[in-house]
Amino acid sequence: MTSSPLPKPIILDGDPGLDDAIAWMFALASPAEVQVLGVCSVHGNVPLHRTSHNAGVILALAGEAGRTVPHYAGADRPLVREAMTAAAVHGDSGLPAADLPAPLREPEALHAALFMIEAIRAQPGEITLIATGPLTNVALAFRLAPDLPALVREVVWMGGSTAHGNRTPAAEFNALADPHAAHVVLTSGAQVRMVGLNLTMQCIATPDRLEALHALGNRAGAVCSELLTFYAGHYRARYGINGGALHDPVAVGAVICPELFTFRPMRVQVETQEGLNFGRTVCDLYGQPEPTDRVQVGMELNESAFFALLLERVGRLP
Repeated sequence: MTSSPLPKPIILDGDPGLDDAIAWMFALASPAEVQVLGVCSVHGNVPLHRTSHNAGVILALAGEAGRTVPHYAGADRPLVREAMTAAAVHGDSGLPAADLPAPLREPEALHAALFMIEAIRAQPGEITLIATGPLTNVALAFRLAPDLPALVREVVWMGGSTAHGNRTPAAEFNALADPHAAHVVLTSGAQVRMVGLNLTMQCIATPDRLEALHALGNRAGAVCSELLTFYAGHYRARYGINGGALHDPVAVGAVICPELFTFRPMRVQVETQEGLNFGRTVCDLYGQPEPTDRVQVGMELNESAFFALLLERVGRLP
C-alpha cells in the first residue's frame, strides 16, 4: 500500500484583490495538496494598507483553515517606479462584497521578504512561492538573500502573457506594476512557472458558474459569487466576454492539480525601458529553449475540470 504524498509547503504572496481572495481560499481549502506556511501582502490592485487588511479578511473567511496561518505585510511600492492600482477592476477596497468578516489579527512584525528568506532557508528545496501580484516582495527577498533562488522549489507567478496585455496593449497588470522586480525574479536562476493571460483568459467565471458558487450555500461561496459578479461588469465592458477571468485561482490550481495544465519551457524577458512595450513579457514561442531556460510558460488547461475542483474546494469552507 502506497502512502499519499505529503502536501507541498507553499507561501502565498499577492495583492488582494478579489481574484487573489478566491485563489487564497482555494489554497486554504486544499490541505491534502498544499500546506500554507504564510500569506504575504504587497502593493498592487489596491494600496498596501488595503491588501494587508484584505489578507486578514481572507484568512477569517477561510474559518479554521486560516485561523493559524500568519500574515506578513511587504512592499508598499515597486522597486523603481511609483505605485499603480487597479481599483477600477477591484473596487476601492479590493474586496467589493457585503458579508465580510473582520481580520482575526494584525500582520506579523516581520517584513514579508524577510519571512520568505527565513522560511525557505529552513526548508531548502521544498517551498513553492505562489505570487499573484507584482513580484516586489519576491525580488526583495532574492536580492537580500542571493542564495534563495537556488533554495526555493519554484516560483509560480500569475503575471505576464505570451501575447497581449490587459492594463496596456502590451503589458499585463502584475508585470507592469513592477517590471524591474519581474526582471529580477525571471533572471535569478530560480525555477519559475509563468501563468499568464494567454492561459488564464481560457477560464471565465460565466453566469452559470457564479450561480454554482452561490448555490453552495456557504458564506465563502456567496462572497466568491459576489466578487466575481462585480468583476464581470468590467470584463463585459472592456473585452465583450460574459464574465471575469479566474486569473489568480488558475495559478493556485497549477500547483494543486498540475495534471490539468500544459507548460512549455521558453526564454522570457521583461521590457523595463519606458515606452509602448514597458512591462511586456517577451516570450520566445518559436525558439529552441536552452537547458538554462528556467521559465515554464502555461499554455493550456482543462478549464471545466479546473472549475469543478475550485467549486468543490470553496464548498469546503464556512
